[in-house]
Amino acid sequence: MLPPAQPVISRSGLILLLCLIALVAASFASLPLKWSEFFTADAARTSIEFLRGFAPPETAPAFLEKIAFSAAETLSMSALGTGIAALAGIVLALPAGGRFGRIARLGTRMVLNVLRSIPELVWAAILLIAAGLGPFGGTLALAVHTAGVLGRLFADALENASPLPESTLRINGVRPTVAFFYATLPQVLPQIMSYTLYRWENNIRAAAILGVVGAGGLGQMLKYHLSLFQMQQAASVIIAMLLLVALVDAVSFLLRRWMTR
Repeated sequence: MLPPAQPVISRSGLILLLCLIALVAASFASLPLKWSEFFTADAARTSIEFLRGFAPPETAPAFLEKIAFSAAETLSMSALGTGIAALAGIVLALPAGGRFGRIARLGTRMVLNVLRSIPELVWAAILLIAAGLGPFGGTLALAVHTAGVLGRLFADALENASPLPESTLRINGVRPTVAFFYATLPQVLPQIMSYTLYRWENNIRAAAILGVVGAGGLGQMLKYHLSLFQMQQAASVIIAMLLLVALVDAVSFLLRRWMTR
């Protein structure tokens, strides 16, 4: 029995690896990283003193009821924003995947680049001016940014799908739209669902942060209590954020595992 072949690194791969190592080294050399001050006794003392202000978390029933309402608002923002973004991403992925010609592909991909290059906080600051304070602007901000991300991922999945099944149906007289839904879409649907669930996980974190600019939810509560130095109330909000993220991560993991069976 022949021994397994040893992996071979191509010259381009080796050059890329060396460039990445050089970039990391240059980053350490150029940034003013004060490691000696970070690991001092004074830094440890002030950090511990700051963290002690968060204990014990606020557990008053009325306050926990407010947290539950804000957590539900944050969850709704992330779910609705992700759902809108998934629908918009599928629509934009069709021309971005090259199904309507090269010009449509380039134009749509430029739009997707703009949508995902602008962070959610910036989109929220822009949309809150038009929509006003509250969860509506935050939901739109999540939807716009996520549509750019999912549109690009969906377009790549469509381009990487095998064209043979759809071509076979079209040769036999099936209309292009019907051939797409019966041949190409089933190939990429698991990827589309996986990408959508992953972005939902990210958006639950982003929705919690968008409240800082007035988009509602747990983030708005956190900003309010931190600005008043009410650390115990802020600790309860942070714990609620952690539990909500863990819950969404667990649900997303179970759904992805169920789809891959």
